[in-house]
Amino acid sequence: MSQVLKDKVALVTGSGQGVGRAVALGFAKLGAKVVTNNRKPGSTGSAMLTDAQFAALSDERKEWYKKAVAENEGDAATTAQAIRLAGGEAVHCFADISKFEDAERLVKTAIDTYGRIDIVVNVAGAFGFSNIDEISEELWDKVTSIKPKGYFNVIRFAVPYMKKQGGGRIINCTSRAYMGDIIKHAEYCAANAGVVGLTRAAAIELWPFGITCNAFSPFAKTRAAYEMDAVCAVTEEPILATGRNIPPSYETTPLPDAIVPFLAYLASDAASEVSGSVFELAGNKIQLHAEPVICKTLQKYGPEYWTVEEIEAEAKKALFQDYKSIAKLN
Repeated sequence: MSQVLKDKVALVTGSGQGVGRAVALGFAKLGAKVVTNNRKPGSTGSAMLTDAQFAALSDERKEWYKKAVAENEGDAATTAQAIRLAGGEAVHCFADISKFEDAERLVKTAIDTYGRIDIVVNVAGAFGFSNIDEISEELWDKVTSIKPKGYFNVIRFAVPYMKKQGGGRIINCTSRAYMGDIIKHAEYCAANAGVVGLTRAAAIELWPFGITCNAFSPFAKTRAAYEMDAVCAVTEEPILATGRNIPPSYETTPLPDAIVPFLAYLASDAASEVSGSVFELAGNKIQLHAEPVICKTLQKYGPEYWTVEEIEAEAKKALFQDYKSIAKLN
């Protein structure tokens, strides 16, 4: 097997389950020494499904849900143990990356254990559904305290070591929801837009130091996937802005293992020229998002500023020719 990450030290947040666990296990197989992380020992519980919603599931659906939970159980310690049992090197650190001091302790675990930190993969995240005018402060803070704040916290403490080493790789998990979403979770959209902004800013600032920073949007079989299926099965309030719910997709969703090779490529020396980009990953499909650009301009020449009447007369011919709002749902 390739040892493309041999002797690299990788810190993977949110690596108790799902995508993070797959990344930690996959990077270890490719030669990396891994620091695994999640917030606390044992199950972190449901991210979306409430006790009342679980009780409302049919008996058959409850058994399906329990099976999905069992398939995805784990924490940072069990992931690290699995790596060691397979012959790799790993240490775990329970830390809440939304807390500045916890993020510092997490990075210090890598330094104290292995003497360096070459790769940071931020995968930790939180979810929730709500009408925008009903989002609680608790839900908003729960989601946005991890993305982008927690990601920043880890980057903040890892970068000084990367600078001293002469380089490093930072890979942040986002979602296509950063562009806005038909799903009613504005706090999640804002959190992931923050990740993209943070990624691009870090990429530009850290380029002279040989440190790259990229983001990826995964479509993979994780806790979020099976919880969304369960919520949609019982909720009276549709989670789509169209007034519908999402059809079940967990069983047909690709495993998170499928996206690990590309993330390993981004983490390797071969990707030294790739930075500031967003990639969408689903099974064997790898997509590069376009850069945001100005597509049309309305310009008035001369010393006088635009008037409302002039804009009304000219805007449709320039700015809004062939224009289509993302808010129009078909």
